[in-house]
Amino acid sequence: MERAIASKSLRILICGAGITGPSLAYWLARAGHRVVVFERFPALRAAGAQVDLRGQGIDAVQRMGLLDVIHSKRVDEAGVALVNAEGKARATLLANTSGQGAQSLTSEYEIMRGDLVRILYDATKNNVEYVFGKSVEHAEQDQDCVTAHFSDGSSAEFDLLIGADGQGSRVRNAMLPGGYSDPYLPMGIHMAYWFIPRIASDGNIRETYNATGGRMIMRRSHNPTQTQVYFVLRETSPEASAIHKEPVESQKQFWASKFRDAGWQAGRFVDGMTTSGFFYSQEVVQVRMDSWSKGRVVLAGDAAHCASPFSGMGVSGALVGAYILAGEINRSSNNLPLALANYETALRPFVNEIQTVKSSLLRLAMPKTQLGIEALHFGVGLACSLRIPQLITKLSNKDRGGSWQLPEYARSAMNLHH
Repeated sequence: MERAIASKSLRILICGAGITGPSLAYWLARAGHRVVVFERFPALRAAGAQVDLRGQGIDAVQRMGLLDVIHSKRVDEAGVALVNAEGKARATLLANTSGQGAQSLTSEYEIMRGDLVRILYDATKNNVEYVFGKSVEHAEQDQDCVTAHFSDGSSAEFDLLIGADGQGSRVRNAMLPGGYSDPYLPMGIHMAYWFIPRIASDGNIRETYNATGGRMIMRRSHNPTQTQVYFVLRETSPEASAIHKEPVESQKQFWASKFRDAGWQAGRFVDGMTTSGFFYSQEVVQVRMDSWSKGRVVLAGDAAHCASPFSGMGVSGALVGAYILAGEINRSSNNLPLALANYETALRPFVNEIQTVKSSLLRLAMPKTQLGIEALHFGVGLACSLRIPQLITKLSNKDRGGSWQLPEYARSAMNLHH
């Protein structure tokens, strides 16, 4: 049974033109709202490493009508192999391409982040105002509006301000009371990734190598000329947490010092890091907040509920969260407090599910000792030889988002004026 739909058109400012922001803009603009997206960088940030879609995230883009174009841009990755220091595969887990069950470690919808950002931007640029090289410095609100003050000294009034500006959200920082720290739950893991030239031996199977000391190296190749390298470090030292805020050269020196002696192709990867034009270093955290809104300011995507890369649901969580927030705004646009309350009620069960990342399993996947590495390879190798992972994925009726279902919004809630 369809509920009554409000048809008030709102003036909405979204901060962040990554994945969450344009996804929100897509649904909000279709409903007739006047949407402006601010991106503090001077151009679209169509860069980044490989991401994937899973479970409810696939459903969300299918409802946007974008699944086919995303599928056409997918990266050719057939599966994941655990390799030893000689590069020999000790276990291989292939992607589930059966069309049934859950996705494996490699999703059927692997895509470069930059390609996904461009797809979402192209789907919204004609109906949404994008402003690059400009950011919200601070905002103030009352019962009638939120006034955003911009980096160029200007200001404007909006009905709603949405922070879709990622894990390190500036909008979130402005929402928090003075003296409160960021709501991060550290996972005890750090990660860096960059691109290097591809060589003939870089195939379409993602290779994962474990070294002693809780170190992991991953290699995956996304086009004929480039290979992605990931260094992952299990460490809880203050030095590791602080390095991500240092200059890039200092970050690279840190990672080189930790991994140069790791074995396998570490030397090649470290050498490639020094000259790579793209490099990113981060602490793996989750964002945990008791509330995602304050008055006329609301958070979405990683700014609200980053689940960490190890959840496998970061992008899917962003797409699902955008769909839910827009759906509730469109359904109750004349009662924003109700819309934002319903957004939290509807999305919390899903977020709780995708944030259930067991740190004990992460530690098992990143052993400190050579004996632990051998045990990992033996256990996974045995499971693969018995085809257990394939059976689990094909027989499973739920992906990493659990059995939670993406809600249906009445057509008029997603399209007020058409």
